[in-house]
Amino acid sequence: MLCKLSMAPLAFSFFFILITFFSSSSEAGSVGINYGRVANDLPTPAKVVELLKAQGLNRVKLYDTDATVLTAFANSGIKVVVAMPNELLANAAADQSFTDAWVQANISTYYPATQIEAIAVGNEVFVDPNNTTKFLVPAMKNVHASLTKYNLDKNIKISSPIALSALQNSFPASSGSFKTELVEPVIKPMLDLLRQTGSYLMVNAYPFFAYAANSDKISLDYALFKENPGVVDSGNGLKYTNLFDAQIDAVFAAMSALKYEDVKIAVSETGWPSAGDSNEIGASPDNAASYNGNLVKRVMSGSGTPLKQNESLDVFLFALFNENQKTGPTSERNYGLFYPTEKKVYDIPLTAEEIKEAPPSGVGKSQVPVSGEVSTTTSKGQTWCVASGGSSEKKLQNALNYACGEGGADCTPIQPGATCYNPNTLEAHASYAFNSYYQKKARASGTCDFGGTAYVVTQPPSKYLYFIKIS
Repeated sequence: MLCKLSMAPLAFSFFFILITFFSSSSEAGSVGINYGRVANDLPTPAKVVELLKAQGLNRVKLYDTDATVLTAFANSGIKVVVAMPNELLANAAADQSFTDAWVQANISTYYPATQIEAIAVGNEVFVDPNNTTKFLVPAMKNVHASLTKYNLDKNIKISSPIALSALQNSFPASSGSFKTELVEPVIKPMLDLLRQTGSYLMVNAYPFFAYAANSDKISLDYALFKENPGVVDSGNGLKYTNLFDAQIDAVFAAMSALKYEDVKIAVSETGWPSAGDSNEIGASPDNAASYNGNLVKRVMSGSGTPLKQNESLDVFLFALFNENQKTGPTSERNYGLFYPTEKKVYDIPLTAEEIKEAPPSGVGKSQVPVSGEVSTTTSKGQTWCVASGGSSEKKLQNALNYACGEGGADCTPIQPGATCYNPNTLEAHASYAFNSYYQKKARASGTCDFGGTAYVVTQPPSKYLYFIKIS
């Protein structure tokens, strides 16, 4: 007898909206990725370069100027954004001779073989506990002066990533404004410098944080770029169909209020975690695949935001790898598109070619359906719910208890002596129970999560197919 995760026979009609992603009147934006290294199990930089090439990614953002990494990217054809860490800002602000030496050692030495395109001076400085805000603009000016001294200023931009917490107001998007205490001391001088140097403002935007904190008010479909009724901005009457656009337009509105509407924006970080703690609502491989996959499609379409319809966006996904030494909640260690083994956490298109080839029913293996509808992540619409091997034993056991108890899953076959009891492992039993619940709920959105311990797959999960001999 074959004991497997079942696929209940269901009949559905599927309606696909064919969207033209590539418009002759609009140039597509670009998708890059953040390459963080707060981990002790990552592949070598040389292997990372090969991984990026294999995935068709030609832009990467770093968090330092590590010599081994920059050397690995030489002659790779991949454009690189490097960073001056926050702890160097005070020295950089105090003396241009410091930035002269820094640029010479960390930029000139590698450029142009390594195609450094920008320097992020600091990162989310306004929330730095070491209070480095006052050093930011002087440091940026000195770095730019040093680039000019070495004739690099025409090819290498400077900026500094800001978090959305720099905004006083962000909803509705049209009311976007910067925190009053930041405007005169740092925001206006920084935007002045960006305007003068032809650079752009780097923004770190995470719809996940807003959704996790307000899941009772924000639709998951709205956060994941899925079909939804949309939200009309009461201030300007524009309709928003996703939270990402609303967040970016809040920054545009804040800049416009200060008369800097001509300065462009690049999204230096955005992403969605594939796992999280019990209070990190929405963290799952399924949702991460939906967010990042749909974001790539949205960027590659070349369309702008409702406020800036004709301006495509450049976006850097966060992040390349799961980083096991990051501190904080579980989500912090689970933003990667890849495991350190270079295996994909979930499968999404990353290039225009892959988007063209992807089926209209989904962007990746882990895509979940619009709320209340059946998953259509493959042409046959077949999906299964399985346990995540990366979940803790305690979380997995609690989720299994819920599925077999209050959840009402049919767990009789995994009882001792029953047909699906073997293999007698927690992961196997949890997968059976999770899938029973998922199929019972007609594979509706959100029914394969179990606190981040489960995810949807679209191929028959062979690791959970068991041949049981019946005597």
